[in-house]
Parts: sequence; structure tokens; C-alpha cells
Amino acid sequence: MTLKEHFKMDYKKILPLGSSVIKGKTYRFTILSPLLVRLEYSLTGEFEDRPTELVMNRNFPAVKFEQKEDSKYLTIKTEYFTITYQKEQPLLGSKVSPDQYLRIDLNDTDKYWYVNHPEVRNFGGTTYSLDGADGKTRFGKGLYSTDGFTSIDDSNSLIYNEDGSLGKRNDKRMDIYVFMYKRDFGAALRDYFTLTGFPPLVPRYALGVWWNRNIPYNSKDIEKLVFQFNKYKIPLSILMLGDDWHKKNGKMKSGLSFNLELIKRPKRVAEFLHSKNVRLALKINPIEGISNKEDYYLPFKKASGLEEDKNGVLPFNVFNPNTLNAYFDYLIHPLMNYGVDFFWLNYDNVNDLTTLRALTHYHFNDFKQILNRRGITFARTSGLAQHRYPVIYTGETLVSWNNLKMMPQYNSTASNLGLSWISNDIGGFTGGIEDPELYARFVQFGCFSPILRLSADEGKYYKREPWRWDITTSSIVSQYLRLRHSLIPYLYSEAYRYSRAGLPLVQPLYYRYPEIYDEPLYRNEYYFGSNLLVAPITTKSEQVMDRTILRLFLPEGIWYDFTNGKRYNGGKRYTAFYKREDYPVFAKQGTIIPLAMLDEKNLNDTKPPKNMEIQVFPGASSTYEMYEDDGLSSLYEKGFFIVTDIDYTYQKNNFNVTIRPVAGKSGIIPDYRAYRIRFRNTKEPDSISVHCGTEKVKGIQTFVDDNDFVVDLPSLSTIKQITVVCKGKDIEIDALRLVNDDIDSILNDLPIQTKIKEEIGKVLLSDSEIKQKRIAVRKLSKLGVSNKYINLFLKLLEYMAEV
Repeated sequence: MTLKEHFKMDYKKILPLGSSVIKGKTYRFTILSPLLVRLEYSLTGEFEDRPTELVMNRNFPAVKFEQKEDSKYLTIKTEYFTITYQKEQPLLGSKVSPDQYLRIDLNDTDKYWYVNHPEVRNFGGTTYSLDGADGKTRFGKGLYSTDGFTSIDDSNSLIYNEDGSLGKRNDKRMDIYVFMYKRDFGAALRDYFTLTGFPPLVPRYALGVWWNRNIPYNSKDIEKLVFQFNKYKIPLSILMLGDDWHKKNGKMKSGLSFNLELIKRPKRVAEFLHSKNVRLALKINPIEGISNKEDYYLPFKKASGLEEDKNGVLPFNVFNPNTLNAYFDYLIHPLMNYGVDFFWLNYDNVNDLTTLRALTHYHFNDFKQILNRRGITFARTSGLAQHRYPVIYTGETLVSWNNLKMMPQYNSTASNLGLSWISNDIGGFTGGIEDPELYARFVQFGCFSPILRLSADEGKYYKREPWRWDITTSSIVSQYLRLRHSLIPYLYSEAYRYSRAGLPLVQPLYYRYPEIYDEPLYRNEYYFGSNLLVAPITTKSEQVMDRTILRLFLPEGIWYDFTNGKRYNGGKRYTAFYKREDYPVFAKQGTIIPLAMLDEKNLNDTKPPKNMEIQVFPGASSTYEMYEDDGLSSLYEKGFFIVTDIDYTYQKNNFNVTIRPVAGKSGIIPDYRAYRIRFRNTKEPDSISVHCGTEKVKGIQTFVDDNDFVVDLPSLSTIKQITVVCKGKDIEIDALRLVNDDIDSILNDLPIQTKIKEEIGKVLLSDSEIKQKRIAVRKLSKLGVSNKYINLFLKLLEYMAEV
């Protein structure tokens, strides 16, 4: 029996152009692009043309290359590399000298690759998971290397048969892809995605707030949870049910039928969640076998043709077509008919990644075809082309500062494998101590992570619910969860760019500044989409000043603090001090960020909003392409989407914003939309005019909010051009970040007598030299200032001396 029709592979699309292939008796080289070559060696002279677990396409555009050969040597030269091969010499086996027979030189450099090259300058890639980790993890091999080259060995991966089933290769052979990209890593990623398949566009709801607590929720618990989120005005997009939603069979952990004692009417629960714009995901693991407790056990048994063991359990084999077809027909599709939106594939076996890859592949493609919606799965990474199957689960992590410190680097390193949609346990999953500062910093990091999933193990003392904390922590966490939901228009536009251009949402700073990799103080920094830079806080605050001390590096250019608008000159290193509610996120001059204005009556809605805030940072003209579609179906592939250009024209004496649809179809987004244009760090202009099409807009409102000038527009047509023209002199506020401001803020919050603070301020903020200030600070003891504050002031003077 073969697999269902929708798993079938199209073999015609994968074959390379004949002009790109150079073949001998035992070797075959395919020049796929100017920087990518496939190297094959087979003693039998048989080569593989079928798709593999890694490779979905070898049909690249024609490549210009020079080819020279005689009876002994073959030379191939492209723009990026030169291959030299002693023809028909062995490329397999321990007797092969590293560069004796085959060598690929990186043109115009002294670097070259050979079979079994150690590639020690490779910056690594994410591995299976972070299960049980406490701040330490091992990285596998990635695509990014300061050598300017890397290789992927596809010799042992399984192949896809034409019906979509997986099988082993016929014999032992060498099948390696070598990327010779110099410094053009972006081009290497594009070629990698062309080879393996571009990342899919995730459903829009995946960018909201996820909830995962491993406790036995019943129907009333679920309704109460959603009510609590709404009560505290916190958005919620996805509810995940863990180990207890299903029927149990002895010691088996897995199950695929609802436990009706807990959830009596599953379809009604799903309908309730959907009515609140919340999606439902279930944790499953069929690999343990199919229990006779399952609702559709008998039809599954008959269709699969399996024999049960003494405990009434049928073995599950994802590579058996009969078993796989029956699995989807009688176990998965009934759950989808209840209204389950996607599945958490919790097959946890690092020694059997092949099974995990297959399970993820079939689930993703079945979901996409059966529901006519975008595929989505949730599973640990299994190593090969995992960008095709979002979302990647990083496993059960410990509740600890060590893990928070590790996660930014882990997520950034995922980009070295072309991965974006990484999901960490925000707050930590198990163990540790429930620390309000750690929890708040976790959520802030989650706000600026690919996926924000609040998560915790079973146990009533784990506190992931924001409302269970003190008022300060609850307020901070709720603020960032709402901000995350507001960021969805920006995140979704970036997700579309990732799916089309292969630009990962999170990119490490070392892509542009490789030297940062060796500086632990700055290695955690990363770009978050095309317009934001994050320097995550991963350490405890200094108790006396109640601030976190952070050393950060800002690239060249002018940058603005996303929260308070303070201006920073780039190309420099800074020491900054952050309160619990603050988080270091920066926008470069000219940055445009589209945000959703939350609708309290429909708080969880992730669809294109009816009300938006456009934040614009001064200093440079720019354009942002905002992408929108229905967020769920595959209709966008047929042109059912809309791209809106947001143009910002900056001059010292005027500033203009234009919002105009440039591609797609009408009817995709609301016909009318109200906009709030927030000009960051900008003075109120002398005059302002707004037009929608050719008509002047009436009823606009303007006001000044701290250092921002804000323009509120009434509901206007989304298919017409909207133009906001502001005129004035010296419009930008010179809100340059000064270390004295930080010192003054710290002093302001210290529990010291106010009159004494005045004297301290005169010392710390004077124009005297640092040496004189140190002497004056030590004399503060005569005013009754305790040693802990004197030591703090001396430490602050050290930071001032660094400026």
C-alpha cells in the first residue's frame, strides 16, 4: 500500500540542469550556484536524483563556470570557488588523504576546503534540545563560518520515494554539498533555502502569547483561565494541553483520545476557545504504541493490519504506509474534527532523530492539505532542514538565571541553520526558585523572541500567571505581554520576509561584527527583524541601586532606545543601568515600526487590526513594507494578500509620512482603519495637514506625549494613499543619552534623606575630575551616609570614568 495522495513527491522539479552536471565513472559534480556545489562519489557509478530528508530541489538557474580537464585532472571555476580534482581518485575511506585528490579553493583568498575538513571556525548551530540544561549546551555544526565556507554531508539521510514514503539509499556513497560564500552569508542562506525548501509562512496567531502548564485542566479550568487572561487585559493566542488531556493506559504516557472525565465535550471546549480567538494544541507521542483505550482502536487495527501485544497495544511505525494512513484517518483527523488546531509532537529520543523527522514531516503536510491551512507543528529539532517544520521546541529547561543567560545565544545560533521559529520555556519549565525578577526578565526576553510561550511543569507553586505575582511584577509582565501582541503587524511582515527572502527573524550581531563573537559581554545581542536590535538582560540587578548594570555595544549609526527615545551614537560601547520595567531594545534612525492598537473587546484577535499605531524614529528617510493576509489559509500563495508601503521623509524642517497600498488585492484587510502616527523624539510642528487620496482629512487630533509628537487619524480607507505633512523648525529633540541622567535617576530612588541627596548630587554630577569626586564621596560618611551607598557611588564613578 502507498501513502495518501497528498504526501506524494513531485520528482520532476528536483532534477538539476544538465549543463550544471560534470560526470565521470565514479564521480559527479553539480554546480548549483556560483557558491554551491554538490560532490558525489560512488564506486558503482550510480547516483541519487531523488529528494532526501535534506534536499527538496536541485533545479537551480544556469551557472556560468569555466571547465578544464585532461586525462588526469579536472578544474572547475566559478565566481566564488575553484575545484581541482584528480579524476576517478577515491573520495571515500580512511586512506583518503585530506587534500590529496580533491580541493576547493575560495577564490582570492588563501582558504580552501577538502573532504573531511575539520571546519574549526564554524560558529555552530542549535542541537536537539535544552532538556535539563542549566546554562550550558553543546552546539552542532551550522552554516556560518569565518572561513567563508561550510559543508553539509547528505550521504546518510533517507530518500523520499515518489509516493512520499521514506527509504534508505541503495549503497554507500559520498554526497556532500559545499557552500563557498566568502563573506556573503546571506547568499549562502538563500542557496540553502533554494536547495532544501524555503521556510513556510507561519499562521499569524503563532506570533501571539502561548500558554503551557502541565496540569490536568478540565473544561471549567480552561474557561476560567481564559477569563483570567481577559480580566487582567492580557492577550492569549494559543492554549497547549500537556500530559493529562487524554485517556491513560497503565504506564503508557501517550494517548490520542480525550479523557472525557476531564473534558466532557471536547468540541464545545474548542468552539469556546475559538470564539475567544484562542487556538488549541495537544501534546502527543504515538511512538509508544496505540492503546486499546483509544476511541477508534478497532478501525485503526483493521486498517493498519497490526497485531497487538499482550497489553492490547499496537506498535506504531511511522515508516509503514498502512500504519501511517490509519494513524491520520482514525486517530489524528478525529481530533482535528473536534477543533484541535495543531499538535505538539513530544517524541523525545535523541538517538532516533529519523523517526522524529518523519513524524514532523507527515504531520506538517497532512495538516496543510486536510485543513487547507498553513502547516504548523511543535517539536524538538531533529537536525535536517528543520526550518520547513515550525515551531522548534527547545525542551524542558530549568528555572534559572543560567538558562536565561544562555537562551539569547541559543536562539541566535539557530540562524546559522536558517531557523527562526524557536520556542523557549518562558519563565523556565521545572525546578529552581520562582523569582519575580527572573520571571519579569524572562517575559521581556520572550517579548523579543521568535515565539513567546509561557510554560511550567506540574505543581501549584509554579507561577506563570502574571496575576499571581506582586503588583509591580504583574504590571511589568502584563505590559510586555500586551506589547508582544501589539508587535504582531511588525513580526508578521518580518515572517513573510523570512519565508520569501530567507532572512531569519533573529540574527546575531556577529554576522556584521564577527569580532563580537569573542566578547562575552556583547555576544548575546541580536537583531530582531529588520528594524530592531536587542541587548537582553540576563543577570540579576545590583541590590543597592535596584538596577541591572549592562554593558552593550551599538553598531555604527544613530540609535534610539525603543522605550524612552534616548539617542545613542553608534560604533561605541556603553554601560547602562536598567530598572525592572525597562528593557534594552534599540531602533536605528529612520526606523518605522507598525503596531496593533489592542481592542479590549476582542483582546486575543490576531487578524489585521482596525486600529494601528505607526512609530517613526527621526534622523533618516526610509520605507517599511507591511505585509498582511488572512493569517491562516494558503490563499496568499494565489495573490490574496496586501503590501502597504509606509514612507517616512525626514528633513530638519519638516517630516512626512505616506501610507499607500502597493501590491495585492483589496478585501484582505479592514476596508477602513484608524491610524495613530507617533513621531518619536520629535517636537510639535508649526503646521500639519493630512490627505486621504486627494481629499483633505478633517477631525485629526494631535498632542505631545513626553518627547513624542502624536497624530491621531480617524478611520480612513485602506485602499487610498494617506499623506501626513508636518512643517516646523529643528523638529528633532536632542535627547542624547547621558550617563549623568542615569546617575541622577539612581540617586533619586535611593532611600536617603532628601537634603543629603542634594549634597550627593552636587558631588556626583559636578564638572570636577573623577579623582576629586572620589575624595568628596569618601567624605560623605561625615553626613551619615552608610558605607554601602559610598561604595555604590564609587562604583558609579568608575562607570562615569569609562565614558
